[in-house]
Amino acid sequence: MRIVENYLLLFFIYSILGWIIESTKCAIEDKKFVNRGFLIGPYCPIYGFGALIITILIKDTDNIFLMFSGCLLICGLLEYLTSYFLEKMFKIRWWDYSKEKFQLNGRICLENLVYFGVGGILILYFINPFIFKYLNELPNLVIHIISLIILINLIIDICFSLRVALALKNINREIHQDRTEEFRNEVKKYIMRDIKRYNRIFEAFPHIKRNMNKYMRYNRLK
Repeated sequence: MRIVENYLLLFFIYSILGWIIESTKCAIEDKKFVNRGFLIGPYCPIYGFGALIITILIKDTDNIFLMFSGCLLICGLLEYLTSYFLEKMFKIRWWDYSKEKFQLNGRICLENLVYFGVGGILILYFINPFIFKYLNELPNLVIHIISLIILINLIIDICFSLRVALALKNINREIHQDRTEEFRNEVKKYIMRDIKRYNRIFEAFPHIKRNMNKYMRYNRLK
């Protein structure tokens, strides 16, 4: 039980670190704060899952080349599959590297893969030992309470975020189904009524809003 809870905390810590990295990068590029990520809270689960998987699968190797290659492949595969399944589920491309050099279907790119490889080495050699050192010093009761709070928080966040994402999916599907004037007007009302609910998603993934705006401009919905 303690091992499972430690891994849950590890997942949460790296999810937060991933959110910090993503939000900082977007803040520098957009010159404003952006709550990056699919979920509402300050965490990006894909980073947590990536760090957890490489921790479990690559922890026993001392060969730095194998470690780099393994982290690169595992995290690259995770990012590709996450992009693929999110798009299939919600009919929305959450990130797109099509304009980057050495990319694959816009889902992964070489630059990010190199970062994943280097980041994996830092995680396994330096960050994990530091984190586990302090986690192991915490009493079991404290670990139980923190883990329960984190788990409940994640479940609630996922439920709310899925609701918003599914609503976006419905909008995205509906605006491609009909071209009649009456239907376009209904779509416009639907979008304008609920637009505030999706502002965080639009800020985190601006290309989603741009795609919808292009459709609206094309059909003279503005």
